[in-house]
Amino acid sequence: MPVLPGAEPFVSDPGDGSREIGVVLSHGLTGTPQSMRAWGEFLASDGIGVRGPRLPGHGTRWQDLTRTRWTDWYGEVERAVDDLRREYRSVFVFGQSMGGTLTLRLAQERGDDLAGIALVNPSVTTLRKDATIAPYIQWIVPFVPGVANDIKKPGVTELAYDRLPTRAAVSLTTLWRLVRADLERVRLPVLLFHSPTDHVVEPVNSTLVLQGISSHDVTDVVLDDSHHVATLDNDAPRIFSDSLAFVRRVHDDRIGRSHATDTAVATPGTPA
Repeated sequence: MPVLPGAEPFVSDPGDGSREIGVVLSHGLTGTPQSMRAWGEFLASDGIGVRGPRLPGHGTRWQDLTRTRWTDWYGEVERAVDDLRREYRSVFVFGQSMGGTLTLRLAQERGDDLAGIALVNPSVTTLRKDATIAPYIQWIVPFVPGVANDIKKPGVTELAYDRLPTRAAVSLTTLWRLVRADLERVRLPVLLFHSPTDHVVEPVNSTLVLQGISSHDVTDVVLDDSHHVATLDNDAPRIFSDSLAFVRRVHDDRIGRSHATDTAVATPGTPA
């Protein structure tokens, strides 16, 4: 199916040929790269390499999403990571909502390949009562009302489906269980943004993430002036600037440790 205008994936590499920091930005369930594009453009303007993949089944028609599962979405983000790793010294993954869930799974499975992660209202569970019956009705109820456009800022629209395929929602719950069970495997530097007023992903999700991960370098940022799709909302400028500072700091720390290790190996007996 043709891709909706504005839903295209995006790619940017520094024009000067430098390949220091690369970032993959993953959108959420039923969304598109449109919700992450401004973030990616901000990072690219500062010399960061960026990849904004369009997850399978997204950005065309909702029926296409019905035929995909979480492993398909995960695989697309993983391919973007591998693309950046071939050229960049430090690779980060940023994810919003379900994109944050995929990001956490990558940190659990591919932590040695990543420098750090940033999460915006990540999902790992839901308090919605109807979610408990979704596995039993997925074959007879093809979709439920959509979850798009939870944005406080007037005049801003998220490019996303107006309905949520039930089978896709059920697949997401499978991913949630895996991610929650393995949260302690997340040891990377983490920058987490969460909105207290989120009508899609309840704040308890961020609480569970913060309580479960093993990372020592954790920054928790509260977005008081945004709803769920915070990358398009009032707090977007803070998300952009804080995340840029985060990747610069973590990258510099990694390179500094690498240089210190190289020096110690080259001159045995030198105090670390």
